[in-house]
Amino acid sequence: MTRLAGSSKLLRAMNESAALAHLLDPGRLTRSDLRKLTALSTPTISEVLRRLTEAGLVTVVGHNSGRPGPNAEIYAANPGAAYAAAVSVRDIGPSGAPSVVAALCDLTGEIRGRVESRVDFLTSDPMQALVDVVARLRDEAGVPAERVRHVRIGVAGSYDARAATIRHVHLPGFGRTGLVPRIAEALGTEVGVDNDVNLAAVAERKRGIGRDAEGFALLWLGQEGLGLAIDMAGTLMRGARGGAGEIGYMPLYSPDSADRKLDLQHLFGGEAILELARDNGVPGRTPAEVVTAAADDPAASGDFLAGLADRIVVGLAAVVAVLDPYLVVLAGPIAQAGGEVLLSAVTGAMRRAAPLESPIALTAIDDDAVLLGALDAGLTAVREGLISSIRSAHQ
Repeated sequence: MTRLAGSSKLLRAMNESAALAHLLDPGRLTRSDLRKLTALSTPTISEVLRRLTEAGLVTVVGHNSGRPGPNAEIYAANPGAAYAAAVSVRDIGPSGAPSVVAALCDLTGEIRGRVESRVDFLTSDPMQALVDVVARLRDEAGVPAERVRHVRIGVAGSYDARAATIRHVHLPGFGRTGLVPRIAEALGTEVGVDNDVNLAAVAERKRGIGRDAEGFALLWLGQEGLGLAIDMAGTLMRGARGGAGEIGYMPLYSPDSADRKLDLQHLFGGEAILELARDNGVPGRTPAEVVTAAADDPAASGDFLAGLADRIVVGLAAVVAVLDPYLVVLAGPIAQAGGEVLLSAVTGAMRRAAPLESPIALTAIDDDAVLLGALDAGLTAVREGLISSIRSAHQ
């Protein structure tokens, strides 16, 4: 009898989690709709909806009056049942200074709040800075702390979960072992960390040009650094220690540089772009500003755009030769600043430099892709957690 009872509990959990999954995506379904999607009987669906409603996970959002007979109730996931928060840590943020940008979305994915804090990481404790910005976000959105079920942090580095350490990160204090568990303890919720460029690829897959691609390589051209994300049919390749895609560290060889180590960062990272701009008389204080100026008036920028495109292709050709991606996406502040003009220059340089062929496209996301990707990843974690908790409750 115990075995039968256990099997019954498991079946109830599977039914409830299946129904909730459909109500989360696409949502707004009647009992009849759910019965067709799940192949469950009408009495079972009614019982499942009753339990989910009592648990506060599902709510009635309307009635379908377009059919004969009594109006059918329309159900959807309760937006306020749980929330996901995203934090994007930037060397250079939207304000032009080091910053932490955060956003909060409800269970349906609707963004409920967004804040930015300028932070001097030389004098500020990173744990306190991130905890403070999430607390401010919650307060401004009027969301109780216990409803925030997951916080996803995007940072220019790679998180080694086994060592609880963010590696390849240049922001002061962020490389301390145990930082992420301490943030989670202070916030009282689950915290995940991902490379910023990987999160940009998450956003590109869900919201941008990568939505219908079999896979793609996203080359991030940042104000400071470079990065690569590798999407294989919707799954990101992260590597054994989270360091896959740290393309800025790819070494270069030159007979003239025997006395110092050169890598792709020296070729088309932020400082290299500014130096190339000075050589060609292109004005601007930041890499994005000089690229914008050159794209707005290519004729007045000399050989800047062609030179930058040639440099980008050095890295891009290596990526295409190793991965042969279905699509290459140019993303990040520099790609956005250069727009179609830079895309055309890179495409032409790629054709001249390498016989390999991969379509090259510009990101379709004009907002903070890292922040949006962190929201998408965080919301997925929240939804999976709710479904898992339903199953655990019946064990």
